[in-house]
Amino acid sequence: MAQSRPRVWVSQPLFDDIVGQVAAHCDVRATPEVTEYGQDAIAAALRDCDGALVTLNERIGTDAIAAAPRLRVIANVGVGYDNLDVAALDAAGIVATNTPDVLTETTADLGFALLMAAARRIVESERWLREGQWKQWSFSSMLGADVHGSTLGILGMGRIGRAIARRGHHGFGMKVLYHNRSRLPAGVERETGAQYVDFDALLAQADHLVLVLPYSPASHHLIGAAALARMKPTATVVNIARGGLVDEIALADALAQGRLGAAGLDVYEGEPAVRPELLALRNVVLTPHIGSASRHTRRAMVQLAVDNLLAALGIGPRAGHPPTPVTAKKTTAAVAGQGAAEKR
Repeated sequence: MAQSRPRVWVSQPLFDDIVGQVAAHCDVRATPEVTEYGQDAIAAALRDCDGALVTLNERIGTDAIAAAPRLRVIANVGVGYDNLDVAALDAAGIVATNTPDVLTETTADLGFALLMAAARRIVESERWLREGQWKQWSFSSMLGADVHGSTLGILGMGRIGRAIARRGHHGFGMKVLYHNRSRLPAGVERETGAQYVDFDALLAQADHLVLVLPYSPASHHLIGAAALARMKPTATVVNIARGGLVDEIALADALAQGRLGAAGLDVYEGEPAVRPELLALRNVVLTPHIGSASRHTRRAMVQLAVDNLLAALGIGPRAGHPPTPVTAKKTTAAVAGQGAAEKR
């Protein structure tokens, strides 16, 4: 008796040629256009599936998991996975994976671009020029903050944080301070030119503060009114991590009242909605969650997610051992006969 092929749901349009690698081994239900799903729709999509490729748009929790008895793997296309209830997936014996490393340098590029654009008032000055307000060159027009030689503060010193530190230290001669759950090894500190400080010292000393830490209930609104009050009134805040880290009302108020110099945001607490208080300000640079948005990097992310998915389904050279799991359950039993067949 021929063994049935695994069923896979692809929640959003990705790259057809890469998703085609899944279709060679599985029955794929691919979504042809960008779609916003309610929880009932996600549960219905997963109900008869063995695996899924999802993005940060899809929140997968206990209800969806309970309705999907066949489900063995959720491959998230993204380094962050706060859209997944990892504990519930673990309890159900379902492997969840993410796509780290492949987006590190591209996201660090965007973080530094936001820092420079906010500090040097690039977007604000372009808007001023386009509005026809530039009548004559002025010595005091659009004065911003220096990046070179200034103090760069990094909150969260994982892969992306270290990549930003290298750019600041080696490229711009910045003094690099960081705060993290744990201090980095001395060799990593030397390579990145970074010095560990406590949270309050980071806030007080940073000319430019970049947020690159994971979101959790404990870090919710970590940068709120109290934290902003400890910062220099000329400082820049950049968030390329998760919107919930920042109290956006407090941030908008500090920017509007001149208690903070500028901000650059790529992520938002209620995205894709952006608070009108932020939209009204000229001293904040806003981008639509494009940290990893280069063609090369997005393709690499989808490829890693596909590799994770196939491996967790018992297919290919890593059958049963997906490359980048995030659940405590990190291996799967290969589909009987299929994993071995794929290795031949």
